[in-house]
Amino acid sequence: MTPVCPFVKASRPDDAGSPRKSGDTGKILEVKKEATVAAKCPFGYDAQTFKLGPLSCMICQALLFETTKCVPCSHVYCRACVSRFKQCPLCGADIEGTEADTHLQSVVDRFIEGHARIKRSHIDAENGEEAVEENKKVIYEDVSMERGAFLVQQAMRAFRAQNLGSAKSRLSLCAEDIRGQIERMGNVSELCSQLGAVLGMLGDCCRSMGDAGSAITYFDESVEFLSKLPMDDSEITHTLSVSLNKVGDLKYYEEDLEAARSYYFRSLNVRREAMEHHPNVPSQCIDVATSLAKVADVDRNLGNEDAAIDGFREAIKLLKALKLKPEEAALEDRRLSVLEFLNNQLAEGTT
Repeated sequence: MTPVCPFVKASRPDDAGSPRKSGDTGKILEVKKEATVAAKCPFGYDAQTFKLGPLSCMICQALLFETTKCVPCSHVYCRACVSRFKQCPLCGADIEGTEADTHLQSVVDRFIEGHARIKRSHIDAENGEEAVEENKKVIYEDVSMERGAFLVQQAMRAFRAQNLGSAKSRLSLCAEDIRGQIERMGNVSELCSQLGAVLGMLGDCCRSMGDAGSAITYFDESVEFLSKLPMDDSEITHTLSVSLNKVGDLKYYEEDLEAARSYYFRSLNVRREAMEHHPNVPSQCIDVATSLAKVADVDRNLGNEDAAIDGFREAIKLLKALKLKPEEAALEDRRLSVLEFLNNQLAEGTT
């Protein structure tokens, strides 16, 4: 499952990882009658743009991680990426050996750290022109959440290329940044939702690495953290329910069905409550139906056939009553997909 950036504005996802909605990020220090120049990375590593800069791995297209130099051609890549090749992907030369490039890696690490605080020049608030006086004031804008979006972007590129160590490293830095923001600003719902999402993404990385124990730890941490927050925020409730389902999935695959049902049922309750708070949000209805299907599936495996059939029927009733607008085609596809699964499960139980 590909992690989803919790900093990008988009539609809310289902458990399969569709884009999710989030607010703007970053906190700008207020200065009376003054403004700041918008943040922009000189190498092109901006959160909303794509560019392969001089510190990128040509294979995974993310920032270099565990930078490794090919011998004899000296081209550099991430260690995990180049280990899959016998010839250099850039020049085609046979790779006779590899060696760590600690100097270049230190440059990359310093570059990442540089995204934490970026120097801004003041501009004239009235006419929008940059001040030109020699002794002009300079502020330091706190852009750690811009850095968060940047780190998640790099992690997602690495994850898609199966450079999981790189993805996990960047997400760990991002989680650390958000924790620092929360310590300074308090439990702001947006920051809390983002931390929960990043912890879930770390769980996804560990699961893909075959480390189910660490994955459960990260998902549980996300659940524990988000469970302490008010449940009237749709972003927080959605992130919480997804993390609960992911732990349930891991328990299910471990054949710990009672534990799986417990997590699925907690997710179902969170989603029912969310639907009560936001009854006119179609995706909430589909979320509830999905959770009903998960609980019912476990009930069937536990031998509780009557409970399973009741759950499947309740979910089918919800989805059949849901009316979507023509422009909500993506939701309609998802509704039909879940409905097909439910109908198949119900038919299996009645034959």
